[in-house]
Amino acid sequence: MSITVKYFASLRERLGRSEDQLELPGDDSTVAEIWQRVSESEPEMPDNILTAINMEYVKPDARVKDGDEVAFFPPVTGG
Repeated sequence: MSITVKYFASLRERLGRSEDQLELPGDDSTVAEIWQRVSESEPEMPDNILTAINMEYVKPDARVKDGDEVAFFPPVTGG
């Protein structure tokens, strides 16, 4: 399974990259498991991170399929 993973705003800065291309064995990964693979320094995904698959917000237990784009966003604040 091949997916694209994108990081936005402060997560991009924290991880030191804006995107990864991942080849995963099988076809049964969740968004939270993807986070564990891409974030060696923070294996547990922080509760406040927003996640999306193919530009639609999802929960961390959402399943990823071949060809999907997974995105991680820091919390959004406004005034």
